[in-house]
Amino acid sequence: MPSKKALVRRPSPRLAEGLVTHIEREKVDVAIAVKQWEAYVEALRSHGWETIEVDPADGCPDSVFVEDTVVMYKNVALITRPGAKSRRTETIAVEEAVASAGCSVNWVWEPGTLDGGDVLKIGDTIYVGRSSRTDADGVQQLREAFEPLGARVVAAPVSKVLHLKSAVTALPDGTVLAHIPSVDRPSLFPAFLSVTEPAGASVVVLGGNKLLMSESAPKTKDVLTDLGYEVITVDISEFEKLEGSVTCLSVRMRELYS
Repeated sequence: MPSKKALVRRPSPRLAEGLVTHIEREKVDVAIAVKQWEAYVEALRSHGWETIEVDPADGCPDSVFVEDTVVMYKNVALITRPGAKSRRTETIAVEEAVASAGCSVNWVWEPGTLDGGDVLKIGDTIYVGRSSRTDADGVQQLREAFEPLGARVVAAPVSKVLHLKSAVTALPDGTVLAHIPSVDRPSLFPAFLSVTEPAGASVVVLGGNKLLMSESAPKTKDVLTDLGYEVITVDISEFEKLEGSVTCLSVRMRELYS
C-alpha cells in the first residue's frame, strides 16, 4: 500500500516580505500565519498523512510554499529551479528531505525555470503551466524526466494568475475544478467543474472522498458537499495575501511505498 507522506515547511519569520505578482500587497501577520500553518499541518495528520518537516529556511520569505520546490511523479522527485531568483536556495533542504525519504532525485538545470505550483497531475497526465515562473525550457526538462516513466505532459498557458494551480486543481475522479476567469485555455482540460470563487479552484485530495480547501470559498464547499464529498476547511488567509493556496503548503508524496 502507498504510504501517505507530505512535505511541509514552517513559515519564515520574514514571511511578510514574500513576493506578490497578480494582487495588491496586504499586511501579513506572521504570528497568525504560523498558527494557520500549524492547523493546516494538523489537518493533514488527522486525515492519515505523515508529515515530513523540511528544515526551515528563515532567510527565504516564500519558503513555506514548499510545493514550488519539487515535483513528484511515481518515486521520482524533480527538484525545481524556481522562476524567482530569491527562491532558488529553498531547494537545498528539500532535496535532502526527498532523498532521505527514498526518492530518486532529478533536477531542473539552468537556464530552465519551473515552479511546482504550475504542475497539475491527473493520473498519468501532467499539465504544466507556462507562467511568469515556469518557462519553455523548464517544461521540456519536466517532459524529459517524466515521459519515459509513462507520463503525458501537456503545456498550458498561464497569464492571469501566479501558477496553474491557482486556477485549476482536480477532484478524485479526475474532474478539473476551475475558476474559469483565471484560466487562459479551458479547452485544454477534459471534464471540468466551474466554480465562482477563486479560492474554490484549489483543493487537496486527502484520500477517498475527503477534500481539504480554504475557508474563503464557502459556496464551493457547498457545491462539493452536495456532490458527496467530505470537505475539510482551513483558514489560510495570511497565505492567500501572498497568492498562496492549500496546495502550495505541502508536497503530497502518494507514490512512496513503505
